[in-house]
Amino acid sequence: MLNKQSLSRLDGVHPDLRRVVMRAAEISPLEFVITEGLRSLKRQRELVEAGASRTYNSRHLSGMAIDFAPIVGGGLTWKWPPFRIVASAFKQASRELGIPIAWGGDWRDFKDGPHIELDRRVYRP
Repeated sequence: MLNKQSLSRLDGVHPDLRRVVMRAAEISPLEFVITEGLRSLKRQRELVEAGASRTYNSRHLSGMAIDFAPIVGGGLTWKWPPFRIVASAFKQASRELGIPIAWGGDWRDFKDGPHIELDRRVYRP
């Protein structure tokens, strides 16, 4: 189950993505938190300048993306194996609900393990 802070970070996120997040939280073998949802342009600029993002046209700006972090041993982890486990739960939730998503960990050029977004081919801003 998602904590109160994670739920508040879903404010402004597209309802279909919220549904996927909630279902993933039910079925994931690892707990996770939502670290970011809807993002301001100012925040996006900060992330690009810090090298944490490569675009000023992020899906976060339109509420079509979230970032998550797995919880292992009572704390957040940034290691890849737990991200893959939680991403599998997101993908299963996506299939069950018929809501297509993309996981940043599957991207070729810029691997982004925390990132889940609604499929760009179906959900346009």
